Amino acid sequence: MKIAVLGAGSWGTAIAALLAKKDFEVILWARDPHLASEIQKTHYNPRYISDIKLPVGVKATGDLSHLGENLDAAVFAVPSHVMRLIVKQAKPYIKTDTLLLSVTKGIEIESRKRMSEIIAEETGVDFHQNIAVLSGPNHAEEVSKEIPSATVVAANDERVALKFQEMFMTPYFRVYTNEDIIGVELAGATKNVIAIAAGISDGLGYGDNTKASLMTRGLAEMTRLGTVLGAQPLTFSGLAGIGDLIATCTSRHSRNRAVGEKIGKGKKLAEILEESTMVAEGVYTSKAIFYLAGGLGVDVPITKNVFEVLYQDKDPKDSVRELMMRGPTGEVKSSQSRM
Repeated sequence: MKIAVLGAGSWGTAIAALLAKKDFEVILWARDPHLASEIQKTHYNPRYISDIKLPVGVKATGDLSHLGENLDAAVFAVPSHVMRLIVKQAKPYIKTDTLLLSVTKGIEIESRKRMSEIIAEETGVDFHQNIAVLSGPNHAEEVSKEIPSATVVAANDERVALKFQEMFMTPYFRVYTNEDIIGVELAGATKNVIAIAAGISDGLGYGDNTKASLMTRGLAEMTRLGTVLGAQPLTFSGLAGIGDLIATCTSRHSRNRAVGEKIGKGKKLAEILEESTMVAEGVYTSKAIFYLAGGLGVDVPITKNVFEVLYQDKDPKDSVRELMMRGPTGEVKSSQSRM
């Protein structure tokens, strides 16, 4: 099989390595041609997971025309805010039987749409049944080192999900299928916002009780929004939901948790973004989810406060007080209404 991985960040690089180890022909496309040239020359990515040598089966390029016209699958591992542009640019090199996979965990701010919806819009109706998404507790740093991990793939067509399951399954990367593409995708995106909240808690010096409470009520918030949008509630109790939420809220590898921690320690968002070379999707997704939920009338108090801290200069301690002093409610009832 010939597979293109579009995006040479940490996750795209780890995926390219995983697929090449299975003897697939892998083309790794980087937006920066200089980075692509360095990867092709050394078989190391000097910017992301730089300690991992890529298999010889990975061919790097900065030119989309080098993808050719005989791709069996294209994996999109680019930031959410450029997904639409990259899909549009890649379309001429994608056949109608090419399988398309998004591994990006985000929501487009302007349209409030999921990545699979963007791919469908930019490729057209002929590709709708080819589209799948992959999401789970999968830090690139660990997958690249073959540390046992599990993930979920969902697709518009179950046969496509099964093909990607077979394509990605290895002794260290276990892949489950799920028929709920909406839930898998929304879980992966929304948990990043909760991870920023967990990081803010860390930065403020709060403890395990606080983080556990944020994660649990965050999961309720994620599920509440997801079900309104047509997702299955049980999806949020699986790998794409609570599994990824645990990893992202607690791990030293988590970019979103790290952004939140810096905010909690007093840094401003603009300063953090200027210092970072990696994308923390929750920064963008918090804005998209805040407006999306508002338009639907769905109560998302943690997301609301993350948005206000990031974009309206709200004091994180004021957010904590606001969340703690919300009107009393029952836990079961709150899954339908309030925090």
